[in-house]
Amino acid sequence: MINVAIARTMVRVTPIEKRPPIVAVVDDDPAVCGSLKFLLELEGFMVRAYAGGAELLNAGDFAEYSCLVVDQRMPEMSGMELITKLRERRVLTPAVLIVSHANTALSARAAKAQVPIVEKPLLGNALLDCIRKACQR
Repeated sequence: MINVAIARTMVRVTPIEKRPPIVAVVDDDPAVCGSLKFLLELEGFMVRAYAGGAELLNAGDFAEYSCLVVDQRMPEMSGMELITKLRERRVLTPAVLIVSHANTALSARAAKAQVPIVEKPLLGNALLDCIRKACQR
């Protein structure tokens, strides 16, 4: 039998809703950032967009991201340079690299860093598939 005083103070605990994965998109092209943000939000992701690697590095708080989607060709630093700097800081968030033209050296460097490459134009579900897989890690 439950004491009435205790019963009145009991609070029903409901499970906290699972927050959708947060994806950081890093691309110097505002149109690409906007398009990716729109697409990923439609797919149920939360998205934070950054105009370049320095902006992401300055933002800090990398622990909240489930995945990074990074363009390779940016003016300040390339996508792989950004990923390398993050790894040096012990940021192990999975990343996906978007490239226009993959070459052998870049492909080898990305493979060594365990970063999948998705080539532009972004057709089909290749990018979404890579992001979903990365968010499951």
